[in-house]
Amino acid sequence: MGNFFTDVISTDSRFSSTTRVADPLLLEPVTRQLVQQIIDAAGNMGITIMIFETYRSQARQQELFNNGATKLRTVGVHRFGLACDIVRVVGGEPSWKGDFSFLGQLAHSSGLIWGGDWGDPTIKHSFVDSVHVQRCTVARQGDLFAGNFYPSNEYNPYTDDPHVLFAAAKMPAKGTGPRAKPRKARPGKTSA
Repeated sequence: MGNFFTDVISTDSRFSSTTRVADPLLLEPVTRQLVQQIIDAAGNMGITIMIFETYRSQARQQELFNNGATKLRTVGVHRFGLACDIVRVVGGEPSWKGDFSFLGQLAHSSGLIWGGDWGDPTIKHSFVDSVHVQRCTVARQGDLFAGNFYPSNEYNPYTDDPHVLFAAAKMPAKGTGPRAKPRKARPGKTSA
């Protein structure tokens, strides 16, 4: 039995395209519905936004990387129809300017992970993509990329097994992991 990626995306004529694809029909249906909810809710707030990119091929990702437009060489969740870049519309044109924290609030309330905090605002992230939303936790991405996971219609990353959603939050603090250097004992102190 297939999934949206194997049945629709991998057979689409744009599968290897180097041009930007903003077609919402290349978003997995539940993801598409949630993205539309975000667009509608933003409109109700008086903020006009648009889908800038849905599906992205590896060839396009490499081109973006080569041009310095992204730090990521390998395409991620966009390739699977589970991610979307959403930007403001200013003067009829796409704009990445301004605060996108509203997108984070709307994404979370819609059940999508926002690239501004990757599902956990308590962690300082080294990579932030404030116009990005996705329907897959960061912890599940490896399984998605390997073909071992694709979300069901009922899947919600915020109700996913908590150890998966917040796996990064449970990483040992620097200096406490198995490769940590032993602390030198201070005179007069004994270890317990």
